[in-house]
Amino acid sequence: MATDRKSWPELPGWHPPTGWTRIRYLDAHTAGEPLRIITGGWPELPGQTILARRRFAQQHHDQLRTALMWEPRGHADMYGCIITPPTTATADFGVLFLHNEGFSTMCGHGIIAVTTVAVETGLVRPAGSTGSVPVTTVRIDTPAGLVTATAHSEDGRVVAVSFQNVPSFVVELAQQVEVPGLGKVTYDLAFGGAFYAYVQAASVGIDLVPASQAELIEIGMRIKRAVMASRTIVHPDDGDLGFLYGTIFVGPAQNEPRSAALQPPGQNQPAARSPGEPLHSRNVCIFADGEVDRSPTGTGVSGRLAIHHARGEIARGQPIVVESIMGTSFTGRVIAETECGRHPAIIPEIGGSAYLTGAGEFWLDPEDPLRYGFRLR
Repeated sequence: MATDRKSWPELPGWHPPTGWTRIRYLDAHTAGEPLRIITGGWPELPGQTILARRRFAQQHHDQLRTALMWEPRGHADMYGCIITPPTTATADFGVLFLHNEGFSTMCGHGIIAVTTVAVETGLVRPAGSTGSVPVTTVRIDTPAGLVTATAHSEDGRVVAVSFQNVPSFVVELAQQVEVPGLGKVTYDLAFGGAFYAYVQAASVGIDLVPASQAELIEIGMRIKRAVMASRTIVHPDDGDLGFLYGTIFVGPAQNEPRSAALQPPGQNQPAARSPGEPLHSRNVCIFADGEVDRSPTGTGVSGRLAIHHARGEIARGQPIVVESIMGTSFTGRVIAETECGRHPAIIPEIGGSAYLTGAGEFWLDPEDPLRYGFRLR
């Protein structure tokens, strides 16, 4: 029997039964990469630092992560974050990132999206202006350190976000690793909030297009496992940061310049770049347990900037526009030089834009055998 949509009943006064877990969220995306922002219902996360809260979440709340990231509420490539109180005196709030495998240390597309949401929803009050473009500074505690973002608004909407990332550095250039089925693969190892192995796509005979997604996952994970098995990765500041997050394949840009790609602004400059600004290259990041980043990867572009700077291929302040597998783009530039332990490092600035896509509440029925999620892929 057909049902008239207009006559479908509302559910006045109905609420999930006592004992069901209720999680509130906002959904957004940055350059195509999703971000599910947990706004309520997650248990308290104790700890004086975001890294301490990350450890607590890993040990005590991992089933909530899988419930929200995996099917049926999410998918194999879902990404999210939890808003927490700040842990430093100058931050507006803290953020803990989560994905299909666990809890990450930093996320560039996540910073762009959560900054957009924080300003547009009033979590952080817009203030100040640069020329004719209202700007709001948002300081966020992340597991990798304090990140400062700037939201650029027009007509009450955030049209672009740029952020100064944590110190990013090269560990080694042009290293080789034996990869099953591929032989010796040359890679650069760099940190941009997380550690990545950077591989030229042409060197392993792969195209950086959506049709190659399955092959990109397979080869990317093979390289990641081989690098992990071949060396110990150490971050000079904290042992919890010392792990390989993913493989980033690098190749030439494939699209014409897009007006939607955003350039991180300099002082007194608006955020949008010229539609004719050339694209530099394409990034495809395979991270966590075989996730494919739809965006160019903010932490990945940060590591790329460190690599190009170390090789003398870009100057301080020179922007590069990096394209994603979807053809969307981020812009990055080196804004300062610094050190991280024994490593010469840079402070990168990354720019892009994000969009809100929805809001709601998830329910976990204690009688549901699949309440904590599953992965079919």
